[in-house]
Amino acid sequence: MQLSERVGRLTNEGAFEVLAAATCLEQDGRHIVHLELGQPDFPTPPHIVEAGVRALRDGHVKYAPPAGIPALRAAIAEHLRRRGDATTAGNVVVTPGGKSAIYSTMLALIEEGTEVLIPDLAFSAYEAITHFAGGTSRLYHLDPARGFRPSVEELEARCTARTRVLVLNAPHNPTGGTLDQTDLEGIADFAERHDLVVVSDEIYAGLQFDGQFQSLHSLPGMAERTAIVDGFSKSYAMTGWRLGYAVLPRRLVDPVVRLATNSFSCTATFVQHAGVAALTGSQQCVTDTRAEYAARTQLAADALNRIAGVSCVSPGGAFYVFPDVRALIPESGRSSVRLAYDLLHDYGVACLSGTAFGTAGEGYLRISCANSRANITLGVERIQQQAAALSAAAA
Repeated sequence: MQLSERVGRLTNEGAFEVLAAATCLEQDGRHIVHLELGQPDFPTPPHIVEAGVRALRDGHVKYAPPAGIPALRAAIAEHLRRRGDATTAGNVVVTPGGKSAIYSTMLALIEEGTEVLIPDLAFSAYEAITHFAGGTSRLYHLDPARGFRPSVEELEARCTARTRVLVLNAPHNPTGGTLDQTDLEGIADFAERHDLVVVSDEIYAGLQFDGQFQSLHSLPGMAERTAIVDGFSKSYAMTGWRLGYAVLPRRLVDPVVRLATNSFSCTATFVQHAGVAALTGSQQCVTDTRAEYAARTQLAADALNRIAGVSCVSPGGAFYVFPDVRALIPESGRSSVRLAYDLLHDYGVACLSGTAFGTAGEGYLRISCANSRANITLGVERIQQQAAALSAAAA
């Protein structure tokens, strides 16, 4: 069997690989603290579940339009308008999950030789899709001293005449970094000067607790060069429902709809009705979970900062912390991959090496706080045990 070369350009996602290893250990009787997956531990809010069940009972189980049912496209447009980001239902394409929105949008923009600016600490799908489409990734650095925010100077240094797309993600996975007004204005000016399309991954927009979220799309002149990709998984605890969307410049809508038609046909109709309920119903569920994630990430950051050899910046959004553990792995031959491996197998804590998000993640761990405060505390206690053992061995 001859496999296509392009499939070899795709990579697996580190969180699911760690989950599989952790599950095997649990089957052998080990107790594992799960801090690897970016999956909310909250249930989907009852009014959303009820809307999905009611849609099933009412017979909403047939094909939907490839771009999404009109009610959901309108609800998404209104959702953006409420946060000050003007768009229309005609700019919205509904997809089965945020990943499908990323995939379809990037495939519509990238061809052989296209250069794409991608942060060197990022969700692995951005680079995998770029390479799958025949593009070339140009990695730009995120400065820890600036809260892992990109600088225009760094973007300028990485941009060439062949660069056509800029990938942006804020609040940021894996660091929890956010962007302020000055950052957005500088990036907008940069994108206009170089005639770039910006793919803005805003899956954690509802979970920004450091100031009010603002999209690059909302800045003057940016709606026609910014593609928002987003979904319901994080803010509404709907990971398994698989519901996402893209908000696109008009010129990009039809190509993305054609990709949708030829790949997944449409998003499950009853799930889309649940999405309407999520956006048009009470948003107290989002407010409550955002406050809880803010408390959990601060709890984790404070506890990690009390461990000798570990430092951790308090995140401004999402539900991750990204501790610097370089002081724990000074000896030759060790790495953050080895540290995370030992943490799982010897101490029963599942988390990710920072290198799951790029080479700049060496010396860091990503810890998901989508778990209870008690489990986060227990996980950090076990990290403290590992740090103490490494310190003793070094001495």
